[in-house]
Order: sequence, then structure tokens, then C-alpha cells
Amino acid sequence: MENIIFNDLRIRGCEVDIGIVYGTEKNRSGRPVQVPREIDFIATFGGKKTYIQSAYALETEEKVIAENRPFALTRDSFPKIIVRHDIPRRWYDDNGILNIGILDFLLDDAII
Repeated sequence: MENIIFNDLRIRGCEVDIGIVYGTEKNRSGRPVQVPREIDFIATFGGKKTYIQSAYALETEEKVIAENRPFALTRDSFPKIIVRHDIPRRWYDDNGILNIGILDFLLDDAII
């Protein structure tokens, strides 16, 4: 699914990068450490940046948190999208993150 999304972004004319953001978490001994989190794609087109995560399915709360955590660490207001295989319609969560099905994403030319 990630390859499909990457190729689609390139066909749309986007510059595509992988993003790494760092969050502070406590290790086993209770000390704060910097932990890298990956954003699958940072798509840039015409000066506009969009963060995109690819998730086949978000079946558990832990998986939802893991996919959303990198977005929270960006601390900016660029659009954020989770492309999923397990949902029939697009919707926005409480943090303004668009959850969209893979087919809907691929067919919407205005999404980026």
C-alpha cells in the first residue's frame, strides 16, 4: 500500500520525503529520552506540505495511537492524512486528521 501511495504522489507531481520527528519518552529507569517517530510521507506540492501515514487497518487503540503520535509531534498546522484500507468513507478525527480509504485517496485529485 505504501508503494501505491508513493507512486500516486509522484504521478501527481509531489516531492515526496520520509519524515522523522522526535518525542520525549521515559525509558525503563524513568529517565527522559528522545525517541524517533516516522511519518511515512511528507508530500510537497506548490509550497503546500501534507503529512501522510499509511495504515492497512487500525484495529486496536494502540495502533491508532501509534499512527497518530508522529502527527502530534510535528506541532504545525499542515494537513495530516491517514490512508487506510479498512474504512469505506472519509472522516476527520477529533485532532483534525483525515482518515480516508485507499481508493478514495487515489481517486480524489484535489486531496493534496
